[in-house]
Amino acid sequence: MRLTRGSDYGAHAVIELASHYGQGPLQCAEIATRQKIPEAYLDQLLSTLRRVGIVRSSRGPHGGHELARDPRNLTLGEVVTALEGPVVPQEFVHADIDWWSACAVRNAWHAAAEASQHVLDSITIQELVEQQLLIRSQREQHPRPAGIAAASPTLVTTD
Repeated sequence: MRLTRGSDYGAHAVIELASHYGQGPLQCAEIATRQKIPEAYLDQLLSTLRRVGIVRSSRGPHGGHELARDPRNLTLGEVVTALEGPVVPQEFVHADIDWWSACAVRNAWHAAAEASQHVLDSITIQELVEQQLLIRSQREQHPRPAGIAAASPTLVTTD
């Protein structure tokens, strides 16, 4: 399974919205700044999430975006599926070859994808908010020593 930057950014945006659940809307620029997501790209992601009912938006000076559902009843799998489609593949690269010669490989890919989808579907957005708060607390209690470089940008996720 390969998730795109859109899934990662979208998940972080939803976690940001969930951390303010019930407190009113957040503006796209505010979410983009806090999560280090390009604002134009975030706007596209929020639009997609709005179309499937995960996010609701309001216009005006006090408008913005907010979760349309309780984060305790929303899973990471739902967010990823909204942005990427289902993790379980519908088609395979070698669809044009003899079914019997590809059966074992197809079964392995399908099992891996199903397992990935199961994990994503078992994690609520509220659980991720709580985990993120714990991570931030630990970072504050144990800051990185001077002279120790941050991890590679490909391994670092935003808060």
